Amino acid sequence: MKQEVDDLQARVKYLERQLYARKSEQRFHTESNSNGEKDKRSRGHQTGSKGHGRREHTLLPVRDQEIRLDAQASLCVTCGKPFKSFPGTEDSEVVVLEVQAYRRRYRRYRYIPQCNCTVNPGIITAPLPSKIIRKSSIDISIWIHLLVEKYHYQRPMNRILTSLSEYGIELSAGTIGDGLKRLAPLFEVFNEPIHEKSLQEKWWHADEMRWVVMELIEGKVTYRWWIWVFLSKSTVVYILAPGRDAGVVKDYFEGVEGGFLCVDRYSSYKCFVKTHGGFILVFCWAHVRRDFLDIGKSWSELEAWSLAWVNRIGELFHLNKQRVAHGFVTAAFHEADVKLRQAIADMSKQRETELEDKTLHRACQKALTSLGNHWSGLTVFVDNPHIPMHNNDAEQAQRNNAVGRKNYYGSGSVESGYFTVTMFTLFQTLKLWGINLRTWLNDYLCACAKLGGNAPADISAFLPWNMSPEHLQRYRNPLNTLPDSS
Repeated sequence: MKQEVDDLQARVKYLERQLYARKSEQRFHTESNSNGEKDKRSRGHQTGSKGHGRREHTLLPVRDQEIRLDAQASLCVTCGKPFKSFPGTEDSEVVVLEVQAYRRRYRRYRYIPQCNCTVNPGIITAPLPSKIIRKSSIDISIWIHLLVEKYHYQRPMNRILTSLSEYGIELSAGTIGDGLKRLAPLFEVFNEPIHEKSLQEKWWHADEMRWVVMELIEGKVTYRWWIWVFLSKSTVVYILAPGRDAGVVKDYFEGVEGGFLCVDRYSSYKCFVKTHGGFILVFCWAHVRRDFLDIGKSWSELEAWSLAWVNRIGELFHLNKQRVAHGFVTAAFHEADVKLRQAIADMSKQRETELEDKTLHRACQKALTSLGNHWSGLTVFVDNPHIPMHNNDAEQAQRNNAVGRKNYYGSGSVESGYFTVTMFTLFQTLKLWGINLRTWLNDYLCACAKLGGNAPADISAFLPWNMSPEHLQRYRNPLNTLPDSS
């Protein structure tokens, strides 16, 4: 009964911390530094450290504004004689943001033939410029703004339309919803090539998060769906699935013989590997570290014990960072590699020694037992230095989506949900390559407009891994700095 009470009290502390405390994995405030003193380092820029200096906005175009003395100020206050102009100017700059909505009126000139040939119509009118949606009064620039704001910055569409109304642009939600349905096929063509590129890699990060789809389908009685992410060196792929089982992972890697899969300790990944022996699970040390932090925060008497293990894990991160910084074939790498392997061996020995202690707290036993059960997956990085120790990349790839889930709750329909993950996949893959989304969207949608609102038959030129360095650099520049942005 006492153990049960202790467990319940620890659970209450954990839930209170989840509800009220900061969502931080930083060390406890009572932890001391190596000198036995508390770390008093303040946040932000530190005194004495080298700053980055004033930022240079050299990519932005320059508009000159001449400033002269007015008539009264250009006269001598004593004799009234005017000042004489001095050669040169004293220049300074400010960065200006100017947003202005306007109507572009097309004045198409008309012509009549001066010959008697019957092949010509009576009146010939210059054609309209290409449109992304036929007969629509919404320009490509507005669609770019809507797509980036909704699917990258995760703003609710109603809030976006409200902000546009402040510039005099009044758009209805129904018009935009219909327009997005028309634009969906233009972006869905990227799903397959991005997926294929992902499967060509040798290791991936994977994670899943809850997503709401406000439409019930056959065989499903709740609105809870899941967004899975599979992140590789060159792609970020999102999958919307009604479940969280191993079948999603199996379908994604259909036809792939094997590789390294960096994950948390969720059972679906373990079930997948049992039937696909070519894959090696790489478990996340950040999750293990979180286990020990939770123990110290739930049981105050175990704080010193948990911090000791947190420090051991931190030492592993430090040694591995030193190791990979030297390259993989240098003498310095070999020296750091020996230190890392010794630290791994010492940690394993410490774990077994503590588990032999019959008086060890049951929470400590549980954490150390889990550590031992996942030891093979946690130590994959030792023999494979190119594999990271953590799955933070996948969790960070989901963070932006979690903001959208909080702002607009999810998707209104299954169709909308699939389009959402399509845009997540495309935008995050482009950002992985450092591409400016507005620049890329402008070129791509203009190309689609020239084809009557259809996607090009060959989209390979718009995939980052097919671009030349010069082409890639162009897409990394802001849209308003390009010569042809008008």
